[in-house]
Amino acid sequence: MTSPDPRLRRAMGLVLLACIPGLLASFWTQGWGVLFSLLLCASSALGCEAALLAVRRLPVLPALNDGSALVTAVLLALALPAAAPWWLPVTAACIAIGVGKQAFGGVGRNLFNPAMVGYACVLLNVPLQMTHWPSQALGFIDSLQLVSGSATQIDAWAGPTILDGLRHNRSLTIDELFASHPGFGNVGGSSSEWINLALLLGGLFLWLRKVISWHAPAGLLSGLFLFSLLAWNGSGSDSNGSPLLHLFSGSTMLAAFFIATEPVSGPKSNLARLLFGFGAGALIYLIRTWGSYPDGTAFAILLMNLTAPALDRFASRRQQALP
Repeated sequence: MTSPDPRLRRAMGLVLLACIPGLLASFWTQGWGVLFSLLLCASSALGCEAALLAVRRLPVLPALNDGSALVTAVLLALALPAAAPWWLPVTAACIAIGVGKQAFGGVGRNLFNPAMVGYACVLLNVPLQMTHWPSQALGFIDSLQLVSGSATQIDAWAGPTILDGLRHNRSLTIDELFASHPGFGNVGGSSSEWINLALLLGGLFLWLRKVISWHAPAGLLSGLFLFSLLAWNGSGSDSNGSPLLHLFSGSTMLAAFFIATEPVSGPKSNLARLLFGFGAGALIYLIRTWGSYPDGTAFAILLMNLTAPALDRFASRRQQALP
């Protein structure tokens, strides 16, 4: 039996450790649905990976022990709505592993970020269920009813996110939105700003432990900040939101430190990683502001995955041209 690569296993273990602050913040602000989503994603991802490896007649335990499927599941659990019905995280996790990973040959061969493949597929096919974000931290029973699909008054528990509220605002100023919309907090979303802060701390931990480099996160955050700053038109009713609002809303820090840094589907050189992140940050802002979806992380990352080989070639030629 072939043992998993110890370096890969160590890296995946550190990524899982870095996700703990984000999971705790999500649990604190959204309730038990986060835990249910995590369990459903993890069991589905591991089960799907084991089944597909068995079909391909490959060793099952070494692949499951490397931690990559579990990392994909955790990232999905952080990205998916905590109030989504049970079949949504199951479907997203199976697509992430089956289409995003095993269809390309397994770990180390995927062309696209597996978690974002699963997320984008369910977002495109069941967009209504992807809006079921709890407006407050829900208890065990309420969360169980939502996940099982037995809840009869979803509108009593679910509400629009800050990015939804900003997109559909037509009459209120930004200050009025912050004062009246339950989804608005101090600088961003009332729950998402804490989740983003926790994921920022987890991302810095990964950088300090040299699991990731700073280039892709810095590129993404600077791209999002620059474009939101250039297009910021004040606090009127037609405002697109301030740079701080965009940095601490949606899945910004998850994208910067945990998605854009995925080594297989992203570029290999530091300059290419910087450009990759900057392009992803710019696309996230453009999709949020003028696209059809309030957040743009999945589509931005998947589009930039297509450019990774070209960015590596550009960076290589640039390095060779230097004296």
